[in-house]
Amino acid sequence: MKELRKEFPNVYYEERRGKKTLFTKNTFKKNDYRRWDSERSKLCAAILKGVSQIGIKEGNIVLYLGASSGTTPSHISDIVGKDGFLFAVEFSPIMAKDLVFLAEKRKNIAPILADANKPITYSKLVTQADVVYQDIAQKNQSEIFLKNCEMYLKPGGFGLLFVKARSVDVAKKPKEIFMQVRKELEKEVVIVDYRELEPYEKDHCVFVVKKK
Repeated sequence: MKELRKEFPNVYYEERRGKKTLFTKNTFKKNDYRRWDSERSKLCAAILKGVSQIGIKEGNIVLYLGASSGTTPSHISDIVGKDGFLFAVEFSPIMAKDLVFLAEKRKNIAPILADANKPITYSKLVTQADVVYQDIAQKNQSEIFLKNCEMYLKPGGFGLLFVKARSVDVAKKPKEIFMQVRKELEKEVVIVDYRELEPYEKDHCVFVVKKK
C-alpha cells in the first residue's frame, strides 16, 4: 500500500493510475486502515464523486436511518471515533440481527429496530444528533428525512439524504425526482451539496444539507 492521503476526518485514499481507493482508520484496531468498497456504500460513492463535505467528524453523534447490515455504519463508526456515537435504525429484523453482532465489536454503535417513518417511537432511545444520515427505499424518503431532522438534528447540524429515485416513482425520470426532492428540502433546510452517484449507483443521488 502506498502512503495514504487524507480526504476527510479519518477517511484516507490511495490513488493509482488516476483511480482512488478509500480507507477509514480503524477506531478499534491500532494502525489499521479498512478498505471502503464503493459498490457497497453510497457514502463512499459520494466521496469518490467529489462531494465537498460529508458533515461527519470525530466525536459526532450520528442518527443513521436505514442501517441495513452495517457496512456503511461501520465506516462511520471509524470516522466519529471512540468519542463519537452512532444510533443505527433498521426496520428489518434480519438486518438488525447483523447490526447487533456489529455493535458487539464496535462499542460506539447502538442498533435500534424501528420504523424511521415514525421517529417518535425511538425518542427514548436516541439523543440529539450532530448528523442525520438516511439511506432507505421508501416512497416518501424526503418526508421521513425532514421529520427526523426536525426532531433530532441539532441546529446547524448536517444531514445526508441518499435518494433512490425508483423507490419514489418508477414512472418518472430520476432527474425529475431529484428536482422534486430538492424543492421539498429547500423549504426546511439549506442544501450544501448535491451529487448524482452514477456510475457507482444507478438512479441515486445524495443531498448534503444543514439545519437552519
